[in-house]
Formats: sequence, C-alpha cells, structure tokens
Amino acid sequence: MSKRILVVDDEKLIVKGIKFSLEAEGFAVDCAYDGEEAVAKVSESNFDLILLDVMLPKLSGYEVCTRVREFSSVPIIMLTAKGDDMDKILGLEYGADDYITKPFNILEVKARIKAIFRRSEASSAEVMKPMTREIRYKGLRLVPESRQVFVDNREIRLTVKEYDVLELLLTHPNKVYSRESLMNIVWGYDYLKDARTVDVHVRRLREKIEPDAGEPIYVQTKWGVGYYFSDHE
Repeated sequence: MSKRILVVDDEKLIVKGIKFSLEAEGFAVDCAYDGEEAVAKVSESNFDLILLDVMLPKLSGYEVCTRVREFSSVPIIMLTAKGDDMDKILGLEYGADDYITKPFNILEVKARIKAIFRRSEASSAEVMKPMTREIRYKGLRLVPESRQVFVDNREIRLTVKEYDVLELLLTHPNKVYSRESLMNIVWGYDYLKDARTVDVHVRRLREKIEPDAGEPIYVQTKWGVGYYFSDHE
C-alpha cells in the first residue's frame, strides 16, 4: 500500500508541484491549503507523513503542529523561511521531526521523506522478530512493538524522532553519541546544517521523561562530545 502524505501550504502552485513529484514516486498525496483544513484532515484520516508550511491562513503551522501532537505522532516536516533560524527552532519545539528551508529543491524533499520512511520501516522490521521485548530501566519502560513509552506506568507521548533517539540511547547504555552521529543514525541522512535539531529533540525528550529535566537521570550530556543514556546508579 502506498504511503499517504499530506501536503499543507497555501501556495497552490507549490502544492501542485510537490504533489506531482511525490505521486511520481508512488506516494498517495492529499492536500490542504490552510491550518484548520489540515487539522481536520489529520483527525479524519491516517497519514504516514505531513509536509507542513509554517505560514498558513487560519492556523499557523506551529498551531497545526501543536494540535496534531495532541492525538498523533505522525512524522511532520516543516517548511520554513530560508535563513530564518527562529522558524526552524520553533518548528522543532512545537513537535516537528524535521524542517526544510524554502525555496527548496524537490529532490531534497523526497530524500528527507524517504529517510523518515526507511527509519520507520527498519524499526517495524525489528519489532516483527519473534521475541518482542520490553526495554526497562528504573521507572522507564519502552515497548518497541507499539513504540510506546511509559514512565512509572504512565504513558508518555513522544514524536517519531524523540522515540528513535530514546530507543537508540537506551539500547546502547553509556555509549556517547555525537550530534552528528545521532543525525546520521536517527534522521537517516548526512545532516551537516544545524546540530541544534538534536539539542531541541533531546531537551523535549528530557522534559517528557525525566523527573527533573534540569537534572536528568536518564539522558545525560557528555560536554563537548554528545549524549548518552546512563545506567549508573
């Protein structure tokens, strides 16, 4: 079955071009032209990915992201203004998994989308193995088959990339990953632009799973190197 992608942008020529290119790759593409329409479509249908512009009528891309994250962890790639760092950081803060700056090359868009799907399919292949296991440490529990996370038996909703970062670190305790390594492994492509993407995801992850995000006990920082999961008492 074709992957379903929702493209959200109020510039109809851009949407038409993206739709044509993605359908040529075999994806099923639906479109929305304002924030309210986007939220309605995501609530009514199942999509495998959302390509979401920041500047939209009725609801901004940030507001769409926030509302969608209340009920879905579908991967979201934000389209941001070229060179506007605040757009990029805010997009990640509001729950986006990745961002692409406008104007963009459609080849880059397709590469980012395929990278997210490859990572998702690799995770699915892992959980199809006969002995699906839970991963536990102290009050933290991961269920790879359903990609669920629990802290003290309370389910925590993570985005796709937040979960992937946590699973990678938790399954390789005390191994320090640089930001560049996390980008290459979790995002699935050679990402050389902005290490803050990793920092924002780690901060959001800590805010969700740590008893005190200011003094984390799970996801630790090795200053000047990167991040690791600590299994030390």
